[in-house]
Amino acid sequence: MENWDEIRTAFQVARLGTVSGAADVLGVHHATVIRHIDALERRLGAKLFQRHARGYTPTEAGRDLLSVAQTTEEQFAHLSSRIKGQGETVSGELVVTSIAGMADLLTPVMVSFQQKWPEVRVRFLTDMRVFRLDYGEAHVAIRAGAGPEEPDNVVQPLARIQSGLYATQAYIDRFGKPASEADFAGHRFVCVDHENTRAPFYRWLRATVQPGQIAYAATEPAALEEAVRHGAGIGFISCFRAALDPGLIEILPPRPEWEAPLRIVTHVDLHRTRKVQAFLTHLKDAAKDWAFCN
Repeated sequence: MENWDEIRTAFQVARLGTVSGAADVLGVHHATVIRHIDALERRLGAKLFQRHARGYTPTEAGRDLLSVAQTTEEQFAHLSSRIKGQGETVSGELVVTSIAGMADLLTPVMVSFQQKWPEVRVRFLTDMRVFRLDYGEAHVAIRAGAGPEEPDNVVQPLARIQSGLYATQAYIDRFGKPASEADFAGHRFVCVDHENTRAPFYRWLRATVQPGQIAYAATEPAALEEAVRHGAGIGFISCFRAALDPGLIEILPPRPEWEAPLRIVTHVDLHRTRKVQAFLTHLKDAAKDWAFCN
């Protein structure tokens, strides 16, 4: 193959299923992705993808090519990780990824880290998908829960976020204030739009209230919080955010079974590098001052 960029583009389209997703990962315009795919198909004389409304699906020829491309991509990623790990300076790019809704916690940490190490350039990435550390997509990942990890990832506990149930005075004036879950009948609730959510507090809510009581559902944490603040219903909000909003009234205080553990994940190839270790130390020190965490 004369042009590895085209093969790499095809691999990312197959992995993510969309042109826009591949463009984001590769840092190029979506038109470039389409041009690469068209050029590669012309060169090979075969269709690599079936185009449809939901995205791109590899054909049989596409799967054959991409099995080779994946192996090559992984080899390049491991080589890149080893080369990057040879540096002993705290400088250059630091890519941090986290679950959505953590920006207000992590941004001050990353900015203060830059103040200490001004030659570091930070990229903070959040998405519904999980970034692949073994592909070199990030140096450090902040993830929730205790889900499975790749064998080459190093996992460390960071903190436990506490959440409680809250509502506004306007909601209480309209529907009343339940004293406990025994009084939930007739009340409206705000909940994440995933029945199989991994968040322990939302699993509890879906098991406690009737489906018809969930009046407002969304996938984005910020949208759920705004729905509670606008009186759509009773919903979970992390205690540190609720403490900053005098318009919220606690319905049920936080419980241990609702706590969401946060963990730090790094790839073994980069874990011991000076830059990553400096950031991990800085992050853990900052987390000690998070009074809302256990």
